[in-house]
Amino acid sequence: MTARFREGLTLMRLETVAGQHPVVPLMVRDTDRTARLVAHLRANGILAMGLGYPIVPKGDDEIGFQMCADHMPADIDEALSALEQF
Repeated sequence: MTARFREGLTLMRLETVAGQHPVVPLMVRDTDRTARLVAHLRANGILAMGLGYPIVPKGDDEIGFQMCADHMPADIDEALSALEQF
């Protein structure tokens, strides 16, 4: 599911960090946009954590998505769809 999510982000030309870890960062790099996107995702039933300074360096704001064994392809597609609608 992690690979499916990363691939979806890449296809949407969204910035992420390569790897196999189940926490997938979406690099937003803008504090206000990160907050708005987290609110949009939550309004659409997607739990995602916005990370800003001092957790990450100034200007490196991101959203962390946690994949788990319970996620199904439809769950990943739903999250990607919510991102696409933003």
